[in-house]
Amino acid sequence: MKHFLLILATSFFLTAIASPAHTLDFTDVHVNLSDAFSVLEGKNEGTTAFRSLMIPWGGKAESLGTAYTGLADDVSCLEYNPGASAVLAKTEAAIFHNSWIADSAMESIAATGRIGNLGLGGAMRCFYIPFSEYNSFGERVAKSYYTETTVLFNIAYNFFAGYYFKGIAVGLNAKAAWRGVPDYTDNNTDAIIKGSGLSQSGLAIAGDAGIMLRFNVGKFFSSRESNFRVGLNILNAGAAITGFGKRVQLDDPLPTSATLGISYRMIKPLMLTLEFRQPFNLLNFSEYHMWSAGIGTQVLVTNFFSVLGGFSLKGANPRISLGMEFTILKNIQMHVNYTLDLTSSANPVNRISASAKLLLGDGGRAEKQKRIDELYNRGLAYFVQYDFEAAIACWNEVLTLDKRFDPAIEGIKSATMELELFQRIRDAQILE
Repeated sequence: MKHFLLILATSFFLTAIASPAHTLDFTDVHVNLSDAFSVLEGKNEGTTAFRSLMIPWGGKAESLGTAYTGLADDVSCLEYNPGASAVLAKTEAAIFHNSWIADSAMESIAATGRIGNLGLGGAMRCFYIPFSEYNSFGERVAKSYYTETTVLFNIAYNFFAGYYFKGIAVGLNAKAAWRGVPDYTDNNTDAIIKGSGLSQSGLAIAGDAGIMLRFNVGKFFSSRESNFRVGLNILNAGAAITGFGKRVQLDDPLPTSATLGISYRMIKPLMLTLEFRQPFNLLNFSEYHMWSAGIGTQVLVTNFFSVLGGFSLKGANPRISLGMEFTILKNIQMHVNYTLDLTSSANPVNRISASAKLLLGDGGRAEKQKRIDELYNRGLAYFVQYDFEAAIACWNEVLTLDKRFDPAIEGIKSATMELELFQRIRDAQILE
C-alpha cells in the first residue's frame, strides 16, 4: 500500500507539472517579474567563467530554493557546505539529473560517509550542451557537445562534539574543472580544424570551505538532534586558465561567493531554511556583484514522504520550486523537483530535476549509541542504590566509547562527591 501511494503521488505530480497548462505563454508574467526585480540586476552579471558551477545538482537542495547551506543534511552538502559531511547521519551515494535550458542538462554523482567525527566525500558533475555547426547552405557540418566537467574531493571534521554542544564542523573541498570546447570548422572548406576547440577550452582549480553549527532554539519536540543550524561557506575560490595549444592565459574569474544560511525546525513535521549569498571577484574586488537569497520549507507528511517548496531570488528573474521526497525499500530515497525558472526561458517554463539516493547505513553509530545508553542507565541504577563505585565504573566505560558524553562526565563528578561526603562522615564518626 505504501509503494502504491508513492507511485500514485509521483504520477500525479509529474502529470500536473507537465500538463498543457504549464506550457501557456508566460511572457507577461516574465516581463512583470523582471520589471519588479530589475533593481537587482548587476552590471557585472555574466562575466564569470565556468558558470555551470552555479547550476544546482537538483534534488532536495533545489526544492528548497537552494537555501541549503544552513541545513546540508544529505549528500548534497558537498555542493553547499563542505563541513556538513562530518555530521551526516548516514553514508550516502546518489545520482542527480537536472534538465536545464534548451537541450542542456547537468548529470552528477556523489558519495559521502563518516568515520566518527571525520567526514569524507567525492563528487563528479558534468554540464553539457549540444554543439551543432551549419554552413551557409544550412547543412550540418559538425555535431558534438560543449561540456563543463567538475570533480571534487571533500574532507571535514566535527571539532569538540559532545552531548550538549554538538561541535563545530569544518570542511574543505578540492575542485578541478575542465571546459571542453569541440573543434569547429573552416568557414571556407567546412572541414573541421583539428585542435581548434582546445584553444578555447579551459582548466579551473578551486576550493570550497564550510562551517556548520548545530544547537537547540525554541524546540517543541523531543529529539537528540538539534533543531537549529547555522552554516557558512565560501565556494569556488580559485582561478581558471584558457588558451591551450596557443598562448595560455588567465581566464575570467570563477563564480566565487560567500553564503550565510540557517535552518529551523520548531516542530518535527515543519522545517524552514533561509540563505543569503554574496558573490565577489577574486581577480578584481572592485567589480560589484549583486547578492542573491533563497527561502525553503519542508513538510514531513509521513516518516517516508515529505513535500518541499522554495523561492530563490537572483537577479531580475526569480525561481519557484516544488518537490517531493520519499523513501522506498528502506534504503532508497527518491526526489522529484519542478522549478518555475523565469531566468532560463519564458515559454515553456517547465524544468524538472530528479535524484536517487542509496542510504548505506550509519557505520555502526546507532549500535554504539545504544550501548552507551545502556551503560549510562545501568550507572544511574547503581547510583540510586548508593553503589557509587559501580556507577563510576559504568560511566568510565561509557567514556571509553565516547569521551565527550557529558551526562557520564557529570555523573562521575556527582558520584565522586558522594563518596567523598560519605568518607568525611565516616571520618567524623571515628573517636580519637
